[in-house]
Amino acid sequence: MDDHSNDARANLLRPGVPYVRGWSEARDAARELAEELKLLGLADDFAYLQGDVNVVGKGHVRLGRVTSDAAGRLTEALVLGLCVEIDRLPCAQEPAHDDRPTPA
Repeated sequence: MDDHSNDARANLLRPGVPYVRGWSEARDAARELAEELKLLGLADDFAYLQGDVNVVGKGHVRLGRVTSDAAGRLTEALVLGLCVEIDRLPCAQEPAHDDRPTPA
């Protein structure tokens, strides 16, 4: 390849699109997610985690290819986290009311 191999890609960028801001936000989000995955012992399973940006400047996080086991463990962690959050809701502290009529 010659020294101008990236020129064609530079032509795809549109003026006024916040590519850098989108990428920066995605990079920061990927770093934050990586820290949480590290705490869960999943950092090595998400080795290809990275921030990226699309053609309209919207940042996104690529998880990369992960094993089904790693995806399952992440799912379990998310479900557990949701259960903890739900348990903190005021309605979770109230006794359940059963308004159904009791069978005769």
